[in-house]
Amino acid sequence: MDSLSSQLSPPLVLSFAATDSTGAAGVAADLMTLASMGCHPLSVVTAITVQDSVGVSSVLALDPEWVEAQARAVLEDMPVDAFKLGMLGSVDIIAVVAAVLADYPDVPVVFDPVLSSGGGAELADDEMVAAMKELILPQTTLLTPNTLEIRRLADDGKSDADELDFGECAKRLLACGCRHVLLTGTHENTQQVVNTLYGAEGVARSDHWDRLAGAYHGAGCTLASAAAAGLAHGLPVGDAVREAQDYTWQTLAAGFRPGMGQFIPDRFFWARRHEAPDA
Repeated sequence: MDSLSSQLSPPLVLSFAATDSTGAAGVAADLMTLASMGCHPLSVVTAITVQDSVGVSSVLALDPEWVEAQARAVLEDMPVDAFKLGMLGSVDIIAVVAAVLADYPDVPVVFDPVLSSGGGAELADDEMVAAMKELILPQTTLLTPNTLEIRRLADDGKSDADELDFGECAKRLLACGCRHVLLTGTHENTQQVVNTLYGAEGVARSDHWDRLAGAYHGAGCTLASAAAAGLAHGLPVGDAVREAQDYTWQTLAAGFRPGMGQFIPDRFFWARRHEAPDA
């Protein structure tokens, strides 16, 4: 029975992220995305937030010992096929997460560097950014920043990061040790959204997507989690990135606006495609 149960188990993906009571981003977004893409989601809460569909008003980072205890408990019980990292909450939590990852060097890591909320609230100070670069990036398989995040992460304090082209930004982050950088172009003023995957040899792929109207909460979480799901299923990075983009675009195209703020991606869009019954 134990052998049969193991054979039937879907890929397991462990998400480190904060709560979001709206279900749009954070842990909720990760769990829905992973489940929708055929994985069994596991979770470690790093912080508790107070937010609505308009923005984040307060963040409470958990005790790092609690974060580590959550992770160790599940990892000592279940084999994990991928890690997905979102908002980490504090320098001490970053250090704890890095220590956990170091014990599983063969498990791919997808890191969505959440530095600020969609409403503009800062979620990571300069000390946290430095800790991410030193401790998390060397263990990252795929980093998924937007154009604002990549400039901040690439800032070395010696030159104006706003003057750097995105290729140079990616090169700096790859030099920190991460294997791939998927730069998303949602924040750029372009007719289409252009997402670019960088690797050791430069640009590995570039994908163009129709830009959708409206503002979406949780798109970055969805993309990173979908990529983690692809890696957990055994796809190469390039294929996982392509599948993740396609899935994310469809969740946004089917998005809905239940509150007074941003739209929410529909991670189960495929389950709501019901044809009208024959008359």
